[in-house]
This record gives sequence, C-alpha cells and structure tokens, in this order.
Amino acid sequence: MRATYHHLTLSAAIPRRLEADPDALARAVEELHEARMLWLARAEEYAAQRRAEKRAGRRAAANPRPWWLRSWWEGPNRAWYDAPFRHPPLRLPEYVRRQNAILDGADLPGCPACGDERPPVSNSSGHGWVELCRACAWVLAPCPCGQRHRVVPDTPINWTGIWRRAHMSDDGTPNPHWPAV
Repeated sequence: MRATYHHLTLSAAIPRRLEADPDALARAVEELHEARMLWLARAEEYAAQRRAEKRAGRRAAANPRPWWLRSWWEGPNRAWYDAPFRHPPLRLPEYVRRQNAILDGADLPGCPACGDERPPVSNSSGHGWVELCRACAWVLAPCPCGQRHRVVPDTPINWTGIWRRAHMSDDGTPNPHWPAV
C-alpha cells in the first residue's frame, strides 16, 4: 500500500495541496483501476484453474504462489515495505502485465519487477549480503542464510511525510528538497 501510494502520487503528479490540481486524483484512480482490472482477470483465471485442480484431486497449490497471493514478508518486494519510495518506475498496469508474463513462464530481461538491467547493488543483512535491483530494490539474490531481512533505506523516511505528500511540491512536481524537508 505504501509503495503504491507513493508511486501514484508521482505518476499522477498529485501536488502537496490537492486544490492546485484536483484532476490528479482522477489520473491516479484511472491508473489504479486499469491495473486492478488486469489483476482481477488474472485472479479469476487462477481461481478457475485451482477449482479444476481440486476437482482432479490436487489439493496443494503450486509453488511459488502467484505474485498477488504472496505476503509482503515472503516476497522479493520486501524492500517496498521498508522503503516505500523504492518501487518500480513502471506504471501499475505495466507492472501487473510484467508479473503476469513471468507467471506464464516468460523469461524477461532484467529485474523481474521493473526490467532494469544494471548490475545489482549489495545491501548488508548484518551477517551477509543481499543483492537488490538498483531501480526498485527488488531482491535479486537473497541472503545466504535463507531468511528474509529488513532492508534499511539509505535515508530514513517518515511514512507520515509520504502520506502528506511531502515528497511533492505544490505544483505536482517532485520536491527537490525531499527528504530533508
């Protein structure tokens, strides 16, 4: 939710003061709706497939589970919870299409979340190293211990500041002084 909110404020250019551009909310809702429709169609297909599998006697779901059924803790997008401003730069519908393509077995280049092909950045877990996508902090190589670790952002971010859109200026452009505001 936090990364999605941050993404929508940027992609729809929602200004700090909403009165400056009330249409920004409509742009954000349109993007969210388009992504939701793609997700719902795919979720309905998956539900029908699971019902058929259960009728055939296969009770256990395939592993890994579809991207929308993973909890934030077990998924490779764990960093988006800890650092909600580090999310894929793609529009939400493109992200959903990319995840659905991967679920279908497509071998897409670059980061599974955003497609960035730059070398990963290493992040210390305290006793090992985790490799993250430079663009969106997707976990490309987990810690050797096999456990998920918290990703500490370079700059500590206050969720209240994101919620109040401190990262945006009054005209809907990113605030050049954020996060030091």
